[in-house]
Amino acid sequence: MAGRRRTPPPVRFDPDLGDGPLTTARQDIVIGRWQGVRDLLHATGNQWALRTHRIRLLAHAVAGSTTVETWLAAEPKSADAQVLKAATEVVRLFGRAVTAGRGAGLDRNRVDRVVDCCLRAAGSCPPDPMPWASLLTVARLYEDGTRCRVTQWWDELLRRDPHHMEGHAQLLRYYSARWHGTHGTMYDFARAAAGAAPPGSPLPVLVQIARVEEYRSVSDATHGRPVVPPRTGQQHWDHELAVTEVRRTWERWLGMREAGPVPAQEVGELNYLAHAACYAGRPAEAADAFRLLDGRAVQVPWSYTGDPAAQFTRWRRQVTAA
Repeated sequence: MAGRRRTPPPVRFDPDLGDGPLTTARQDIVIGRWQGVRDLLHATGNQWALRTHRIRLLAHAVAGSTTVETWLAAEPKSADAQVLKAATEVVRLFGRAVTAGRGAGLDRNRVDRVVDCCLRAAGSCPPDPMPWASLLTVARLYEDGTRCRVTQWWDELLRRDPHHMEGHAQLLRYYSARWHGTHGTMYDFARAAAGAAPPGSPLPVLVQIARVEEYRSVSDATHGRPVVPPRTGQQHWDHELAVTEVRRTWERWLGMREAGPVPAQEVGELNYLAHAACYAGRPAEAADAFRLLDGRAVQVPWSYTGDPAAQFTRWRRQVTAA
């Protein structure tokens, strides 16, 4: 009937973010087959953003199994298998770090071995930025920060893809106060990358990712009490600069992208923008983000401010009505 409001789609915490071919490959992993993963990465080719998204999620899917090792044993010269192996070793290393607990540290030799695995992957597929993003992720686990190597790895990534979202996000976290930097260093990096991003790129959302990182850092320090950053004396999400930056991100990214659905590799970033717009009191931008998400939700950042599914549903209803 004309004028009837469309029923919103159900909230879906899909681990593949709506990427159907990736879901099919995951099903192969469950039954012990690696061939579906090989075929998926071959079909992805050099679509670097999509390839990075798929390798990152596949690494989590195979980390608890021997799938990637079985593939490498069958096809030891496969560059795709080498790149996935490196990303998988990074996931396993972070799993060990979580088990050990913050501040416990990891054996330096173990971290070095993962770095060597990433460097071999980079050599097996020279044009691919993903091994360098994996290295930027590992850098956080060095106690001294290994700043000079980070600079080298960052330069190598930029040579291959100067607007690589995953690589930028990993370096932002390296620069955060929770790891080897400060809030100021992290925001400077995020704002510089946002300002240099081409029209329609998701990179401007790095500023909103930085705001979530700051919230997490301060929240950890206050043991869960309400966060009011001392540098502003205002609420974390809705002070003047935070609101302005939500608007800028929408303009530079969603306001300049081609019409059509948001691809799976940008769903995580779009959840950051939706979350920021809701808490900044920008219902128009939030409603646009929810429309493009079409029900595709992720745990972070929603989990930092409450129950993810309940928040996603409540805020979507509120901003749509507004």
